[in-house]
Amino acid sequence: MKLKLLYFAWLRQEIGNAGEELQLPAGVATVEQLMSHLRSRGGGYAHAFAEDAVLRAAVNKKVVDISQSLSDGDEVAFFPPFTGG
Repeated sequence: MKLKLLYFAWLRQEIGNAGEELQLPAGVATVEQLMSHLRSRGGGYAHAFAEDAVLRAAVNKKVVDISQSLSDGDEVAFFPPFTGG
């Protein structure tokens, strides 16, 4: 499964880029599993994805829970919590 990933705010700074396309290994089928996979890449990824609770995710521009299933071609964005005003 191939995904387009986008990183915002301090995640972008930690990882060192705004996004990438990624071919997922077998067994990665949810946002939570994707986060774990990204964390396992080490470096800035390990730091950016150290705590799932401080991140939010959107799949195809819709904010989702980390249990959300993924499909080939999905766009997944990660960002810190935000407030309205």
